[in-house]
Amino acid sequence: MTATPARAGLARPASRGSRRHGANTRWAGSGLALLVAATYFMENLDGTIIATAAPRMARSFHTSADSIGVVMTAYLVALAVGIPASGWLAERWGPRRVFALAITVFTVASLLCALSDSLPLLTGMRVLQGLGGAMMVPVGRLIVLRTTDRKDLATAIAYLTWPALLAPVVAPVLGGLFVTCASWRWIFLVNLPLGVACLIAELRMVATTQPAEEKAPLDWPGFLLTGTGLATLVLGMEEVGGGGGLARPLVALAVSAVLLAVSVRHLRRAARPLLDLRSLQVRTYRASTLDGSIYRTMVSAAPFLLPLMFQDAYRWSPLRTGLMVIAVFVGNVGIKPATTPLIRRFGFRLVILVSTVGLAVSFAGCAALSSGTPLWMTALILLASGIFRSTGFSAYNTLQFADVGPDILPAANTLAATAQQLAAGLGVAVTALVLRGAQALPGATGHSTEPYRVTWLVMVVITCLSGWQTFKLPPDAGSAARPSARVVSTSAAPRVASADVGRTKPDSHSESRP
Repeated sequence: MTATPARAGLARPASRGSRRHGANTRWAGSGLALLVAATYFMENLDGTIIATAAPRMARSFHTSADSIGVVMTAYLVALAVGIPASGWLAERWGPRRVFALAITVFTVASLLCALSDSLPLLTGMRVLQGLGGAMMVPVGRLIVLRTTDRKDLATAIAYLTWPALLAPVVAPVLGGLFVTCASWRWIFLVNLPLGVACLIAELRMVATTQPAEEKAPLDWPGFLLTGTGLATLVLGMEEVGGGGGLARPLVALAVSAVLLAVSVRHLRRAARPLLDLRSLQVRTYRASTLDGSIYRTMVSAAPFLLPLMFQDAYRWSPLRTGLMVIAVFVGNVGIKPATTPLIRRFGFRLVILVSTVGLAVSFAGCAALSSGTPLWMTALILLASGIFRSTGFSAYNTLQFADVGPDILPAANTLAATAQQLAAGLGVAVTALVLRGAQALPGATGHSTEPYRVTWLVMVVITCLSGWQTFKLPPDAGSAARPSARVVSTSAAPRVASADVGRTKPDSHSESRP
C-alpha cells in the first residue's frame, strides 16, 4: 500500500498554491530539470574554478598561492556538512521555499565573495556559499524526482547529469579566461545573472507546497556526528591532494572513519535519524549507490590526473593541455542524446556494465600514452573516456531511484547527494595518494611517465571493481524507470518491494510518481 503524505512525512500540496502555481504539470519535465541542472552547474563550477585563479587571488591578498587552498576547502567542508541536513529542511519548510532560499543564499554569497577584500572574509563567504549549495542541489533534485513520471526519469536525470561532467572540464578554461581578460572576482560575479534567472524561474515553475503536518525535530546527535565526520574526511582528502606530508591527513582520515562508524551506528538506531539508511534495503538503490560511488570516484579522478600528466610528464603548455582535455567534454556531450535510447534498448544493467568496462579500457589506454603518441590517438582515447563516463553516470543516476518508493524518497535523495559529494572529492585524494606512492618507487624520476602509468592501472582495477553489485542484479533491474518501458519487471520488483516498508507495489511503478 502506498503511504499517504501525512504518514510518510512528505510535503503535501497546498490546494490554493497548486492552483496559483499550476506549473507543476505545465513545466514538469525538461524545463524543471534544466533549472535544477543550472543550479547544479553553479555549485560544481564554484567547487573547482578557483584553482586556476589562485595565483592572482594570492597577489590580491598579499599572500602565497598555497594559502588560497583554504578558500576551496571551506567551500567543500560546508557542502559536506550541509547536505545531510537538506532533506530535513525540505521536509520541515517545503521544497519550494528551501530551494528558493538556497538559490538566494548562493547568489548573494557569490556577490559577497567578489566584494571580499581579505582572505578571512572571502573564506567566510565561501562557507556561506557552500551552505547555499548544500541546500540547492539536493532539494532541487528532490523536486524533479517528485514531479517526474517513472517512464520519463531517464530523460530528466540526463539533464541533471551533464553539470557534474561539464563543470570540471570547463572550470579551468573559464577561470583562465576571467583571470586573463578581467579579474578573479568575475569567477563569482558570473553567478549573479544565472542565480537571478534561476530564482525567477524557480518561483514560476515550482508549485507551492505545504510542509509535512508532523514536523520531526532535527537529529542533533546525528547532525553533529555526521557533520564532524564528513568535515574531517574532506579535510583529510584535501590534505592528501595538497602534496604535503602524510601524517596529518592519515590521522584526519582515521578520526573521520571512527566518527562516521559511530554515526552509522546512531543512524541505524535513532527513531528519527538525520539520514535514513532504510533506502539501502532497496536492491537497485544499494547497487547504484555503492557501485556508483566507486565509479564516480574514478570518473572525478581523471580530470585531476590528465592535466598533471600532460604538463608534468609531457611538458605541455596549459593551453595545449586544456585543448586536449576538451576531448573528454566532447565525448560527454556528444553521447548524451543517445544515453536514453541506449537504456531503452538494452536496459540499465547492460549499459552500466559496458560503460564500466569501456571506462576501464580507456584508462588503460591513458596508461599506454606517451609524449610521442600522435595527438589524434590521444584525443580519441579521451573522447572514448568521455562517452563511457557520461553513459555510466546517466544509467547509475536513473537506476538509483527506479524502485525507491515515495515514502523514503527524501531520505534516499539526501543520502545519494551525500555519497556523490564525497565520491567526487575522494577521487582526487585517492589518485593523489596513489601517484605519490608511485613516484616513490625505484626508478621513478622527476617528470617521469612511469608513476602516471602505475596510477592509471590502479584506476583500471578500481573501476572494474565498481560493477560488482550491478553485475548481480537481474537483467531487467529498474525496468519501472526504463524509458518507454511497457512491461514492469516481474522478477526484480518483488525482491525490491519486500525489502521496503511502505513501498508502492511493483505493478504501479509505471504509473506512479516517485
